[in-house]
This record gives sequence, C-alpha cells and structure tokens, in this order.
Amino acid sequence: MCNEVCIMTPLPLHEFHQAAGAVFAEVNGQEVATHYGDWLAEYAALHEGAGVLDLSLRGRLCVLGADAQRFLNGQVTNNVKDLQIGEGCYAALVSAKGKLHSDLNIYRLENEMLLDFEPGLSDAVAQRLEKYVIAEDAQVVNASADYGLLSVQGPKAAEIVAGLSPRFVVPPKAMGVVKIEEAALGEIYVTALSRVRAGGLDLFVPAPAMKEAATRLLEHGGRLCGWQALETARIEAGLLRFGADMDETNLAPEALDARAISYAKGCYIGQEIIARIRTYGQVAKSLRGLRFRGEGKEVPARGAKLFLGPKEVGNITSAIWSPALQAVIALGYVRREANQTGTELEVRTPGGNIQAQIVELPFH
Repeated sequence: MCNEVCIMTPLPLHEFHQAAGAVFAEVNGQEVATHYGDWLAEYAALHEGAGVLDLSLRGRLCVLGADAQRFLNGQVTNNVKDLQIGEGCYAALVSAKGKLHSDLNIYRLENEMLLDFEPGLSDAVAQRLEKYVIAEDAQVVNASADYGLLSVQGPKAAEIVAGLSPRFVVPPKAMGVVKIEEAALGEIYVTALSRVRAGGLDLFVPAPAMKEAATRLLEHGGRLCGWQALETARIEAGLLRFGADMDETNLAPEALDARAISYAKGCYIGQEIIARIRTYGQVAKSLRGLRFRGEGKEVPARGAKLFLGPKEVGNITSAIWSPALQAVIALGYVRREANQTGTELEVRTPGGNIQAQIVELPFH
C-alpha cells in the first residue's frame, strides 16, 4: 500500500473514489483503487453481476495519419492491416531480438488507431513507436488526458452499460468497437474486452464526462470494484498481465500464443527471431497454471522458485488465494522438460515447502 512518501500519478477521479471509501495503492507509478472496504463483495460482482473499474491508470495512445494502420502493422506481432473500422486485436510490441516491450489492445476507429496497455508505459511505448516513424504519415499522440477508461466486467456488463444510452448496442464480436454519442457524455467508445472470465466491456470516456458516466453505471446496478478483486479474477481466468507475468526479459512466444502473434503477416520488428523460434525449436519455458495442495492460505511471493525434485525448473509470477476454488493458485514459468499438465512441483517459501500441481488454464 502507498504511504505519504509514494510518488505516483493520481487517478483523475481521485475524490470520487475517496468519497466511495477507496483504499489506494500504486501500480507502476500510477494510482489505483485497491478496494472499497469489501473486496470479496467486489469479487462477487465480477462473477455474478457487473463490477465497475476505473482503469484510467492504463496507458492510451492514438496513432494518427494516412499511414497509421500500415505503420502500426510493421511494428506489432499481430495482423493490424486487415482490421476494419470497429474491429480490434491483441498484439505485442517487441524488440529486434523478439523480447517484449509491451502487450497491446489495438482498435481501429474512424480516423485513428487506439492502443490500450498497462500502466506507466506511455512514454516508453510512444518512444518505441516514434523511433521507427521515418517517411510515414503517422503521429503518435498520448490520449490519456482526453479520455479516461471505465471497465464494466461480469455477466451483467452489457445490461449495465446499456443504461448509459438508448443508442447502445453490444459490439458484435470480441474486441469489437462501437461508438455511442450522448449530449451529456460526448463520444464514448465501447469495446468488447474480457478482463475476467465472465466477460466485459471497456468504455473510453471523454475526461470531462468520466464522473457522470461512472455515476450512471452505479445507478444502473454496477458496483465499484478495485484492483484486488480484479487481479484475483484475472489470475483465476489464466490471463497474463505485462509487468507481472511477462516483461522485457521474455521472448514473445514464451508468454503469448496465436491470439497475439500472427505467423502469416508481413514483416515487423522482431519477426525474424519469433519466426525462427517457431521453425527451428521451442521456447525453453512456458507459462503454466499451478494449484497448491492443502488447505493453507500462504500465498507464494512473486519470483518464488519451483522445483522438480532437487532441480529448479521455474518460478512464480502471480499468485493469489482463490475464493472460488478455496485454494491458492498461481501462474508461473516452468521449463519445457517439467511443464506437462499433472506434473507435481514444489515451491520453497519462508514458511516451508508447498506442493503444487500443474493444471490447465483457465482454473476450474
């Protein structure tokens, strides 16, 4: 948790969240509402109703210009050039050596490409893109000050978001985008993005309308939810987070699958290394789900080592106690020779050794 010496960028709606009883923390230099006094009730809303999350701490960039789509296609791992207006995809930005710079949710709007990514990376992602703008008509613009991000997650997300406008329609497919216009709210872009297993919608809202939009979502049955509930539901769903389960030390194929990497598209920065890995061999380690034995609630720290017998074979990246499973679960990297489903591993913690089994994702 943060204290008075923390230096972080506050949420634009800090006072709104404070009035709702938020306890704040820091994620990569950005303020986040951890919970509002009852994180288990917030977690339940994500599974059974509709949790409203202020994710304005995340980065938002727009790529503008006549060549924006073509330029971006040459920078990321997925096929962006064939996206139609109102479509999106998941991708990664990698180095020339195939190491991750960031993962990205990419959407094609009418006149721009919108990028959504993890907190605290706006400058780094913008600089990485601008480095390769040479003769293209493409400009990278930070949209964070102009648009906030509210996310409504859970089985009733569409029902709650529909209360914002009679013009609302659900995006027709995953990562689709629809625009709704309301006099009091302006232009809101709604994207179909599941940040938990139960599905959900992201709303890119004009900054002046953020408080009004959040208030309406709550009035129509949404419940404010914080980072603790979201992280718990995310890990249960087996969804990776950049900065936790992957970072600049990872090759893209270690963490990401075909949802983020197109092996049929044209050239992009880092493609040669990624294609070579696929053609000539496999990665040395892969991300796996782990379920811990016993009834204890001790949660291993990030970085805790995994052992198969006396041999170290991996490490934990994210771990939580799961209310749904009544067990400790984790995501972690395991070396190829030891990462088959059903393999029993051991985690060594200050409190003693804990047995864990590799299980399929998402957790059941």
